[in-house]
Formats: sequence, structure tokens, C-alpha cells
Amino acid sequence: MARRSSDPWKCTLVAFPERMLADNTTANLALTVTLSYNNKELQRGDYYDPSGTQNVFTYEFSADVDQLNTVVGAAIFASNQVLLSPAVPQFVDPPQFRFLFPTGVPDGGCNIQVTVKHPASFGGTPGGTVAVGGVQVQFPPQGVSDEDSITVITHTVPTQSSVTLQRTFAGKTDDRALWPAIRNRTAAIGFDRYKNFIDRVFCDGELASVKNFASKTQTQIPGVDHAVTVQQLSIHGPYAYGVLKLATQAFLTVESGVVISDNTQGRPKIFDIDKERIRINDFTLTVQELQKELRKYLATTDGNLPYLDRIVTNLITIDPNNQVQEVLPYCFGVLQHRLTSPSLIELIWSYWLEEGMLVQTMNAIAQRFQNRRGSRNDPLGELEFDPLRPLNNLIWGFIQDEYTRLTVSRRAHEYMHHYGLSLMGKAVPDLNPADSRSKFIEAFHNLLSAAARFFKEDSDTTVIADAFPLLNALKEVHLILAEGAHNQFGDLTWTARAEMMTIQWMLARPEMKEFLRGRYMVPYQEDWMGAVDSMKKLQGWTDTTITHFYELAVMGERILLSVRYGDWSDIENIEDQAKNWARSNKPEIQIYIHGYRTVTGVDLAAEVTDSRDAATRFVQPSVLLQRRLMEQMSALRLRGPSRPDLVAARVSGQAQLPRPGQPRLPTYRKEI
Repeated sequence: MARRSSDPWKCTLVAFPERMLADNTTANLALTVTLSYNNKELQRGDYYDPSGTQNVFTYEFSADVDQLNTVVGAAIFASNQVLLSPAVPQFVDPPQFRFLFPTGVPDGGCNIQVTVKHPASFGGTPGGTVAVGGVQVQFPPQGVSDEDSITVITHTVPTQSSVTLQRTFAGKTDDRALWPAIRNRTAAIGFDRYKNFIDRVFCDGELASVKNFASKTQTQIPGVDHAVTVQQLSIHGPYAYGVLKLATQAFLTVESGVVISDNTQGRPKIFDIDKERIRINDFTLTVQELQKELRKYLATTDGNLPYLDRIVTNLITIDPNNQVQEVLPYCFGVLQHRLTSPSLIELIWSYWLEEGMLVQTMNAIAQRFQNRRGSRNDPLGELEFDPLRPLNNLIWGFIQDEYTRLTVSRRAHEYMHHYGLSLMGKAVPDLNPADSRSKFIEAFHNLLSAAARFFKEDSDTTVIADAFPLLNALKEVHLILAEGAHNQFGDLTWTARAEMMTIQWMLARPEMKEFLRGRYMVPYQEDWMGAVDSMKKLQGWTDTTITHFYELAVMGERILLSVRYGDWSDIENIEDQAKNWARSNKPEIQIYIHGYRTVTGVDLAAEVTDSRDAATRFVQPSVLLQRRLMEQMSALRLRGPSRPDLVAARVSGQAQLPRPGQPRLPTYRKEI
């Protein structure tokens, strides 16, 4: 549109539609003309006043195509239909003129012009005033003009359209920010950050900066030598392991809790806002918005998680008339930080890594370190740690500190108390728990199966996925988890996590990799994993890589934390809360289902065809692991040299090589 108008008066012409079909002789061409007056001296709110006979304008149209010019050029309109407008320069309803589109208009562009004049200006005579904001202003004698263009089409234009279906909408619920917070905190206590923290405690990476700081802050006195001596702390014997334990406790204290924080430069990445946007299909989401939503979610219960706040209100020893106070131990109230900053740690993390032989690997190393033979053909016979490097002292301290660590039996009984999960081995032959969550495996696996069905329906955009079965399954698992949150729930979970993290750090040491190096071409996610896989191969344990057990540990912890600390027992919960939970935790659920199938051979996402398939889902994972190990051993027994090889060996008189050692069932170290 090329506008030709005088200032401050302006004219705007809009032709509709922009495209016209030449053969459509019944179509109307609508021309809308807008007059406006823009004067900076007039205050906002002034308007063009059409009252009076002097405000009758004349509209003259023309076109550069003969057929169209014949129609519009012959019409000269005199109209006083300009309506009031609340503000200059726009009018609400400007005049509109309609023409029946003529035939014979050629294909291509066509320009249309309009000129608006005041009747008093005809013949070039100056005159014609208009009231604007109560002030009489002069209308241009030559009038004001504008033009617009349309496109005439005389042939068919091929077009291509695409239709996209979207998945079912789910409203934003108030607990949406809790799931990213749980992922953020579980990632914060991951091995990479932990290793970086411990390395800074034990290594001398900060020694240079300490020297520089001391030299800059020392007062200079003439004639005095100001050489700064910084003695690095030397730790030997059992005290080295004591420092490792203390540093691990400090790391967990600082990093576990309910919070959302963005990644800071120079630290391992633990939170990716882009991935969070993809999870919930909201690409406008920001870290600040998540923090605001989390504060709002916690504000309704004085900064506590709604689930914990509901528990506190039911404690019969707390006076309901007084505000609950967090106090130090032995004082009347709730333990400090247990309510407002619960540790986001689940014992299932320790369970799956124990089933993956993490603890057994370290116990086998400790036994060989003490010069104890594991078997007649000890696979660790060549394991030697020189005393010149720190791992030697750390293993010594690890062995000396054995009496303070959790025993296998204590952990096994707590696995039963928390989740009804059992261990199998010589160290735990006679588990006799006083309380066990016998329905947990069934409820948890039903939840995962319901989530898998929901994902399948949710991915089909022609189906409205039903999330109410998922909501009921969440409530069931939530209540079972709450029943097991007693007695050793807090302290044993914390202690088991700290002890296994110290084992991971020692297995990731360079001295350990010289013997238990793992396979170089396997992309292990964390440095300690190769040592565990190497030990399992040497000992003839399960040939399933530790990577899958690690995935079960990490993803299982995130899933159960979101179920445990979500307020799922509220009867007012709606379907959208389950939808948002499932969509936000879909990667964790899918990875857990895949890892469970790889480790145990049971697919929790498969459709149940008969009662036997359903019953297999509820079998103890330790029993399924034992079955797979027996199958592995049977396959190795059947494997042997082919008959031609045996004949050739006998004829040539060559000595037959001994068969490789038979794999043994994993046995937990028997406690003394």
C-alpha cells in the first residue's frame, strides 16, 4: 500500500479481499476508507467531530485496469457516515463501499486509488473546516488520497495443507514444580559432583590459590622475610577413611533438600531447563517461574511439603494450639530440618546397586587386601596396591572401620521394611522381618504398567488418554511407602547412601583401574562402573552390566521420591495431576521399565495375556536375578570344545587346556 496524503490529515484505503477470482461475477469488492487527523498539540482523548453540514465529504475512486476503473471510477460518493472515535487518529467504523466485481479483468495485480475532498474545496477554492477536539481545523483543498492493490486470479492455484493433531490438554497443577525439584536434587548428589567435591578435599588442587591468598594478605614489614609456607595436610592410616566419611556426610548435608537452582558456570550440569520444557510441552517455562511455582506450592503449608505437613498435624504429641517448632534433638518439637528440608534420598538406590554387586566388589577387594584367599583358584591373586599412593591407606581404613558400617543383614531387613524387597545369599539366610511391605512390588509394578498404558494412549492423538487409573495407582503406592517410613527410615537410608558413595569413589581411583579397568570401549557413565563389571567377570557373577542396575537405582529413586512426597492422598486430586506427573516423569519411568526387563527378563509394559504373566511381575527381583544366573551357568556348562577339536588334541598329543572356572552364585559376605 503506497500512501499519498498530506500531513496532519491522512487517508487509508483497504481493499478486501486481497485476491479475487476473475470468473466469480457474484463477488463483492469492499473498499474501506479511513480519515484521521494527527496533531500533537491536541491532547489524548480528542476525537473527530462529524456534526454539521460542513463535514460531508466526497469519495472519488479510480483503478489502473480499464474494466475495474469503469465500475469504481463512475461512482462519486458523498457521505456523512464517518462515526465518532475515542482517540485520534483511528476511527472505529470507517465508511465502506462495495462494488460488484466486473468480468474480463486480466490476471495479475491491480491498483485502486481514492481521493477524499471537502465540498467547500471544489474548484480549488480554499475553505472547508472540520471540528477536531473542539477546534476548527482546515481540510486540505486538494483533498487526501491513498491506494491499495488486489491480485486477480484467472487460473487454479495449487495449494498444500497439513493437519496436525495434538495430545490431550492437561491444566497446570500446583504440584508441577515439585517434580523438577526432585530431579534437580537427585542430580545434585550424583557421582560426578561428589567426586569433584572429594577430590578437592584430598588433592592439592587448591594449594596454589591458598599460597597466593596468603601472600597477598600478609602485612609487609621492611627487612623481614615474608616467604609464606603452606603445609599440606598429610593423612595416613585409618584417619584417611575417616576424613572420606566426614566429607561424604558434609556433601550430602549440603546438597540434599527441596530446591530448584540453575546451573552455575564451572560446575557439572545438574539442571537443564530446555529438557524440562520438552517434558511438559511448555516452551515458555523458565527457572524463575519454576522457583515461583515451588514457593507457591510450599507456601500453603508454611514452607513444608503438603505430605509432611499432613503428617505433623496428626502427631498426637504435638500441641495443635501452638505452632510446630523445629528443635534440636531431645527438645519438644520436630527435629530440625527434617520437616522443612527433608533429604531427597531413597533406599531403593542402595538396593539396586547392592544387587548390581557394588558392595560385593569392595568386599572381595578388602578380603584380598587382608591376604585371604577367595577360592582355590583365586581370581584376585594378582591384586596388589602399592603403599606409595593413597588408595592403600583408604582400604586399610575401610577394613578397620568395618565394625561401624551397616551389615548386609541390617540393610536387607530395611529393604523388606521399606519395599518388601529381599536379598538372597549366605549372609542373609534367615531373614525374619517383623514388618514387611508385602504389597509394594505388586502396587509399584501396577503403577508402572498403568503409566506405560497411559503413555501409549497419550501418544495417540486420536484418543483422550484416561489418567484416573494412574491416579489411583499413585495413591496406592504413596500409602504403602508411608507405612514403611518409620524406625530406621531416615538414618539408615542416609548412612547406606554415604557408605556406598565412598565405595564408588574408591573404585574410581586410578590405582583401582590398573587392575579392574573395565572394558575400554564401553561408554560407562561414571568412573567406578568398569571396576564392578571387571569384578563380576572375574568372579563369574551375573554378566548383566552394572549400567542397567545404575539406571534402576537412579530412576527408581526419582520415581519413588515423587510418589512419596507428593500429596497423593488428598481426595480432591484431579486427573490432570496424574497426567502432569506421568508426562514430567516419562523418561524415568520408561528407562526403569527397560532396565527392569534387561536385568530380570520381565517386561512391565507388556500386555498381560494370562495369570502366569501377571504373577511373574510380582516375583521378587532377587529370585528373578537368581533364575537368570542359573540360566547363564547352564549355558556355560553346555559350552565346550567341539568334537573335531577334541580329536585333533588327542591325536597330536597336545595337552588339553583346562576349562574356565565355573561361575558361582553371588554370595554376600557372611557377617561375623
